[in-house]
Amino acid sequence: MTLAERVDRAGFVLPDYGGRELGGVISAALSAVGGADIVPGRDAIADQTHLNVPDARHVCVALLDGLGELNLDARRGHAPFLRSLGGVVATAGYPSTTAASLSLLGTGRTSGETGMLGYTVRNPKTGEIANLINWEGAEPAEEWQTQPSLLEQASLAGITVTTLGRARFAGSGLTHAVLRGGQFIGAERLADRVDVALGSMKDSGISYMYWGEIDGVGHAYGWQSEKWTASLEDADRELARLASSMPKGTVLLVTADHGMIDVTGAPRWDVAEVPALDEGVDFLAGEPRALYVYTDDAVAVAARWQEVLGDSAVVAVQEDAIGLGLFGPVSPTIQERIGDVVVAMAGRATVVDSRVQSEASMGLIGVHGSLTPNEMLIPVLTAM
Repeated sequence: MTLAERVDRAGFVLPDYGGRELGGVISAALSAVGGADIVPGRDAIADQTHLNVPDARHVCVALLDGLGELNLDARRGHAPFLRSLGGVVATAGYPSTTAASLSLLGTGRTSGETGMLGYTVRNPKTGEIANLINWEGAEPAEEWQTQPSLLEQASLAGITVTTLGRARFAGSGLTHAVLRGGQFIGAERLADRVDVALGSMKDSGISYMYWGEIDGVGHAYGWQSEKWTASLEDADRELARLASSMPKGTVLLVTADHGMIDVTGAPRWDVAEVPALDEGVDFLAGEPRALYVYTDDAVAVAARWQEVLGDSAVVAVQEDAIGLGLFGPVSPTIQERIGDVVVAMAGRATVVDSRVQSEASMGLIGVHGSLTPNEMLIPVLTAM
């Protein structure tokens, strides 16, 4: 069976790079406010068309971390405001996880171009693991990720840019790597961010508002939990308040960076306890739904992993995964960071390594990273 046939059999959704995808959201917003010509490496006007974003004086992009299209659809009764909006269904990139997705959003470039390849990856300069969320083990942000931030490009072109998030994120490696530019305003509660967003929308320009509570609750309790539903209700209520109070000539775009699946009771392999998965492996990176295996014997290791995991994963050597288009265009320097073997989990299955992962990380109920529709499909909703 070919790799493409295995991907199809698994029911995977491949990234729609250059089409309806997360990388076009800020690009489309810039086009909508008259800044199409400042977006490097993308057709911003096409992005605006693909995502159905109307022209506006100010566009506010609100990203709800972890709110996949299928997750939202299953709980639409608890989100009357979001349910009322028109929009399109888009895809995240690969892997469908926060570091890679925020990079795709912030630069408009794929993980193969930014090197923001997941939760953790190998740093070729050190031979050790780099964590791209807490920014441990990676070079300074602008050395690790060299593509320009769209927010920074907009600010340099004279467009007013406002970013809203937790104050501690202002100087983080991830923020500086992919979302630098303009004014960052720290606000802890979503209600406070909405208030600041309303103030920024009085002026022409763009604003970006991040909310991570839905994802955090989903990891801890699962997206099918009552706590997740309550978190969705909170976000829906505050975004409804934002939309009802927006000045004339402004647009609100609501999107997400990925979806989520619950893995309680699902198949799970621990590399520490399965010799066939550990044999020939130097170390692992990524996350339980999207793994990078670093090895000197990629073909043999990939074959063993596929045999052990069966229909619960699609396993490919690096060259084949790149050829499939998972990472978009890949530069030679970035290719060194990708695992020699790439593993995308199917269904609700996971792979962990108890020798290096904490009990807490292995005990997460809601996870993401792979290519299933629940993880890959995201909403792009418009309010005017």
